[in-house]
Amino acid sequence: MTTGSSDNHSTPPSEPAAQPPEGRRRWNSATSVGLAVAVVGAVAAAVLSPLGEHAVNAVLDESTCPGEACEGKNPGRQGCDDGATTFKPPAGNPAELSIRYSEECQAVWGKIEHGAKGDLVTVEATGGTKRAAEIGYGDDQYTPMVRVGDGEFEVTVCAVPKAGGESTYEHYCIHGTEATAWR
Repeated sequence: MTTGSSDNHSTPPSEPAAQPPEGRRRWNSATSVGLAVAVVGAVAAAVLSPLGEHAVNAVLDESTCPGEACEGKNPGRQGCDDGATTFKPPAGNPAELSIRYSEECQAVWGKIEHGAKGDLVTVEATGGTKRAAEIGYGDDQYTPMVRVGDGEFEVTVCAVPKAGGESTYEHYCIHGTEATAWR
């Protein structure tokens, strides 16, 4: 028995390994790790931003701060503006002052529209905290939240024009309770 190249039953030469199509390259492990780190970093940055925080809250469909934990926080960033109701008197309201109330968050905040730069909007819960916000640009602004709990409450929101500013209205306030006609 001899093994030689003259044997008619020789195996065909092996075919070359398949090459990726032109323009496609294989990733090595370092490239894969780098890409994974970039994706995780981008997702983390998006979730940790105020907009990302709001989006996560909307997906979870719950506020991040019911009750006392909402005190002094931004209602939009906490998800409290979703589903909040509004009281806006139709008459005698030159700066279009309104009270926003989130039953879920157990909090209220004031909003002013058609004010001027430097005007203030304040919100105060009877027996609670008072918060204020100044219009920095544009003509509207809202206050941080004030806790009102899940029972009876009274709240006052005021529009305070900047002394010597552009506003033509005088300091005035609106009032609300848990029984107000919230819309």
